[in-house]
Amino acid sequence: MRVHLATDHAGMELSAHLLEHLTRTGYDVVDHGPRDYDPEDDYPSFCINAALAVVADRSAGTDALGIVLGGSGNGEQIAANKVRGVRAALAWNLDTARLARQHNDANVVAVGGRQHPVGEATEIIEAFLAEPFSGAERHARRIGKIAAYETNGTIDG
Repeated sequence: MRVHLATDHAGMELSAHLLEHLTRTGYDVVDHGPRDYDPEDDYPSFCINAALAVVADRSAGTDALGIVLGGSGNGEQIAANKVRGVRAALAWNLDTARLARQHNDANVVAVGGRQHPVGEATEIIEAFLAEPFSGAERHARRIGKIAAYETNGTIDG
């Protein structure tokens, strides 16, 4: 699986750890930056680029997910969710990470680097990457409604 990774300055330590750890674990990790620490960085560019790459890979038939990191993960999740076709979920524990995949078929996970020790954040991300979408009809139907709104601006029901 290909994993697209982006962060802001607050997630740089976690990002460096994940790049090494996930690559060693067998993932094809693409780092969308930043390369250097800058407390004034503008994280939306990095997160949007990672999200665009997830959508492009999945559209081309490549198994891909994304990870966006920040101090809280909130802004990074919001930025990623501006990309059509992205369903980014903020995960703060193993259950929210797994449920994001099981119920929402989330394709990007946001994690706050300042909210978790590196080991705990790594476990949350590994849970997200390993969990499949359940495919349950009710979840697929709900995701379809969100996608329809995203595409044509109509709300069904």
